[in-house]
Amino acid sequence: MGYADTPVIAGGGHTLCPGQSLAVARYRFRFRMEGDLALPEYAGSLLRGQFGAALRRVACMTGAKACSGCPLLRTCPYPAIFETPAPPAHALQKFSQVPNPYVIEPPPIGTRRITTHTPFEFGLVLVGHALDRLPLIAYALQRAFGHGLGKKRIQGGLEDIVWEDEVAPVSVWDGERGCIRPHAPGLVVPALDGARQARLTITTPLRLQSQGHPLGPEAIGPRKLLTTLMRRASLLFDLHAGLPGVAADAPALARQAETLGDARNLRWHDWTRYSSRQQAEMTLGGVVGEWILEGDLRGLAAWLWLGQWIHAGKNATMGMGRYTVSFLAA
Repeated sequence: MGYADTPVIAGGGHTLCPGQSLAVARYRFRFRMEGDLALPEYAGSLLRGQFGAALRRVACMTGAKACSGCPLLRTCPYPAIFETPAPPAHALQKFSQVPNPYVIEPPPIGTRRITTHTPFEFGLVLVGHALDRLPLIAYALQRAFGHGLGKKRIQGGLEDIVWEDEVAPVSVWDGERGCIRPHAPGLVVPALDGARQARLTITTPLRLQSQGHPLGPEAIGPRKLLTTLMRRASLLFDLHAGLPGVAADAPALARQAETLGDARNLRWHDWTRYSSRQQAEMTLGGVVGEWILEGDLRGLAAWLWLGQWIHAGKNATMGMGRYTVSFLAA
């Protein structure tokens, strides 16, 4: 099965059921740096910026200064991956921005230096048709690292790309040929109906918002988390995999989420990034720590499981809102 043949959901349902296949995959890239690379406290913004700039350089055919108004907007791989145009109309609402089909997962917060000749590793999650474009994405990242990262433009060479299959990691990079080895990426929804407790370990700031305002550790709740996850997943599969209606049962699941009990050991974590678009430093933050949800998780557990790949909340593409989850039965 090739990338384009990977089913997003097999089985025809409108929710996530055990055994269903999802066109979602996590890859781990490893570059060998040729000098000491200084990193910001959180490298998600740096990696996203370098990736986007390189992808535009290799994909753009017109040389236009902006994608809006370009005659190739709907066919060019750059906006399809990095600046997905909002549809003119959508069943949910009219959107000015929609999710992009990738998530960059940088090194852990606080990783400030990659020394000479040591590996620089980071993850990249791809969704839907973006899986078809893994060779282009890998080439763009090679160009980015070849151009150099950071103020000193430290260069790095690609050593490996590992697909983090659920069974065992698989190297998909053929270094001798400089190409991606054939593989069949995807996830299979596990059986989780017996779960009564979900323990989330949030490792990068989870920024949930209400009416444009971020919610702190005491203000967030299970319903907000679940509705945010379902909305994000629904748009990703609809726009990037041609599968509308994945979360058709979201209203009922949102009401069910309100019945969950929760215990939290969360704190707020801020970090600062420089926005080249706004020519200014911006402070972003969210909650990190442990969050336990308990109760009737039927139908909800699968969404919490999927969130480990697609992340949740604002700025997910640069790796915010990452967590792992473990489930306990009654």
